[in-house]
Amino acid sequence: MNKCSSLFLAVAILALLGPVASFAAVTPYSQDFEGLDQEDPAALANDGWLVFGNVYTPGGDYLYGYGPFGAPNGGPAFSAIVIGEGGAEQGEQQLSVYNDYNNEDHGNGNLIEANVFQEQTIGQENVGQDWCFDFQAKLGNIEGQTTALAFIKTLDPNNNYQTTNFITEDMTNIPTTWQGYALSITIDESLVGQILQIGFSSTATNYEGSGIFYDNIVWDTCEPTATITTTIGKVKSSYR
Repeated sequence: MNKCSSLFLAVAILALLGPVASFAAVTPYSQDFEGLDQEDPAALANDGWLVFGNVYTPGGDYLYGYGPFGAPNGGPAFSAIVIGEGGAEQGEQQLSVYNDYNNEDHGNGNLIEANVFQEQTIGQENVGQDWCFDFQAKLGNIEGQTTALAFIKTLDPNNNYQTTNFITEDMTNIPTTWQGYALSITIDESLVGQILQIGFSSTATNYEGSGIFYDNIVWDTCEPTATITTTIGKVKSSYR
């Protein structure tokens, strides 16, 4: 099977795993992964998790994107519910986020950016609200050139899904013990009708390790924090 047909097959399988989430406004979400069926390949997709891939040359030039699709649970691409990586606070089941190893451009030395996220649409009633993305995480098997992020992202569907906010926490060198992390965003009038995503990503090449474990996710209104930075740069829309 050639690269194009192999990638098409992987995309087709992911597309069957779940529908794209759509909401009238930003609403609270929480997940400790204990209530999801670890053996169900559609467990994450059914909980609203999506995936999207972007591919860059080794020099950072954008090549193509694919998705969004319902997030897989298990296998070599994007995400899985795992057992036994937590302590008393994390319980039995955790979320593992890693790269898309179904994409054979790994072997060509290209950079694969794999995104795993929840998605909502910003409503008028959200204007003036501050929202916090809190979660716990520990390092998995990051190798070589691989990098990892947690993010809040907003995309403008009326402007070719351009990224209007990309608020990040670098997860590449976090400890191998569980720690808490938080990101926040203030919703203003300009964001009404835009897509908001919370989630995790890894960028890897040559099939290098990329796993990070996450748990106890809480997305809710909060007081604003002064330590969060916003970056908009060489980030492609999740719907290019």
